Order: sequence, then C-alpha cells, then structure tokens
Amino acid sequence: MSSAGEQREVRGYDHLVILRCTEKLLRLLGTGPAVGPDPAPDVEDWYANLLWSGGRKCLLLTHAGTLFSIFEPGVRAADLRDTHYLVTRLAGRELAREGLPAATFGELGEQELVVARTADRSVLGCMNDMAVRCERASMTTSGSLGQADLADINQALRRNINSARGYQQPIDLARQRLTGQN
Repeated sequence: MSSAGEQREVRGYDHLVILRCTEKLLRLLGTGPAVGPDPAPDVEDWYANLLWSGGRKCLLLTHAGTLFSIFEPGVRAADLRDTHYLVTRLAGRELAREGLPAATFGELGEQELVVARTADRSVLGCMNDMAVRCERASMTTSGSLGQADLADINQALRRNINSARGYQQPIDLARQRLTGQN
C-alpha cells in the first residue's frame, strides 16, 4: 500500500496476474475492473467464476492457456475480497497436489493481481462445462457438496480434454510449460 501523496510504481504486464472475473463475481466483490481499458486477453490470464452449489458459494478458477482449473467450495465473501491471497493459496495447493512446482504459472505471490472483465468466450464455455461437472461429481459421489472429495473433483477437471485446447488434458498442458513444449 502506498501512503497518501506517494506515487505508486506501475509495473509492466509481465509483473501482473490478470484475474478475469464474471459480472456475478465482480458484483459480489463490490469492485469493478481496473480503471481504464481492460488489458488485452492473454494465455497467462486467470478466469474466475462464482458458482452456487448446495446453498454454498463456490469459486472456479481457470488458467486461460492450459485450462488448469481449481474448484473451491464453501468460499466466504471475506475470502473472495482478499482475492490475491485466495488465488495464490489455491493455485499453490493444487499445483502441489499435482506434483508441479509452485512457479508453474510464474511467481503468482510476487506479482500484482489486477481484476478485469472476462474476455475469452471459449474459456468461459469450458468453465461452464466444468461447473456442471463439479455439481454432478459432488452430488453423485457423496450426495452433498460437503462430503465430496475435493481432490478427486479437481484432479478430474484437470484430466478432462477440451476442444478449445486441442483435445489435450489441462494437466498435460501445465506440465509442458515446464519443459517449454507449449
């Protein structure tokens, strides 16, 4: 935070995490996108959507370039308002579950997070499909979201092929980033 009267240094795009939020999530956050035009869409952007399941708020995060996704049920509005911490914590947890380094998507914790509007309809379409998968998985495996195996749901999302990314699994696309085979 900069104090009154201090000028804040604006870092280049390479030091930013762009989180593209749906209108529903922007309303809950009580914030709008950053002032000025939204940044141009990029494969390094993250998308976030607010879902409701079993009367609970859920967050679905998706990396645009790989469709590596994270489903988190039971998020609170206070959690969502500390967006940077929430995104970096969830990404770190799920990368660790997959045996991937924390820096697979860059040093998220070291970068500034900028909220923007969604821009890529193919990512949103894939996220809509994932939301249906999450709902079905939570209801068919355990009967309720509270009893669902979150690790299994998240791993299944990352092993689902999507035509938007050449019918490759998101986990494989994330691994390719480590070897430079994008």
